[in-house]
Amino acid sequence: MRILASLFWLLAGFTLHAASETPPLRVLCWNIHHGVGEDGKLDLERIAKIIRDAEPDLVALQEVDQYCLRSGNTDQTAELARLTKMTGVFGKAMDFQGGGYGQAILTRHPVLNSSVHQLPGEGEPRIAFEVALSIDGHEMRMITLHLDLDAKQRLTQAEALVKLVENRKQPTIICGDFNATPESPPLMAFARDWKAVPKKTPAFTCPAGKPSTEIDHFFVRGFTHTAPLTVLPEAVASDHRPLLAEFLRN
Repeated sequence: MRILASLFWLLAGFTLHAASETPPLRVLCWNIHHGVGEDGKLDLERIAKIIRDAEPDLVALQEVDQYCLRSGNTDQTAELARLTKMTGVFGKAMDFQGGGYGQAILTRHPVLNSSVHQLPGEGEPRIAFEVALSIDGHEMRMITLHLDLDAKQRLTQAEALVKLVENRKQPTIICGDFNATPESPPLMAFARDWKAVPKKTPAFTCPAGKPSTEIDHFFVRGFTHTAPLTVLPEAVASDHRPLLAEFLRN
């Protein structure tokens, strides 16, 4: 009986240990250029295929159309959600061609709420789109952003977002098209309070056909990366290549 009891507790301990080990959170970040690739073709199915093949839990998308004339009056977030069997949430940066233009997040986890944060600057409106998610009973935040082409406005926008989220207590991932290279002032604004996710080599993502610039990035708080960022070798579907990362909650 003593041997059987010992075996029972050993197996129980093993089961509890196994149950406590959660798989890494796979996150894909991609500027999809409203579905238009380097070949000039609008094709959401090939965007969706790249996402499906990567098997992410979360996807942060920039340059997304919603009912715009140029993209066939399609709700691109809803269509990509359908094609990937994920939940999609859209954040509008501005009105455009009869619809909206902005950013989106696809997720396999429940959405608690979402917020569009307007960033300062003139010209094309820029936003940070934040979604609160429930993962294994824990709340986390995902923020996708697309900063301005103008260097001065990029820095102002980065500093505004850093201030906006400085008191966030939930584990948070910030990623997107920063239009800024490593060690530039906008990225240094995040580096003060956020951990940049490293890359094995310069993670050139744009232009997709022959990438030569490193402007798409990840920053985290409350998460640990399990490996350096990976640039997926997709050269046609958009004008950017997608980035893939894996994280564990601290």
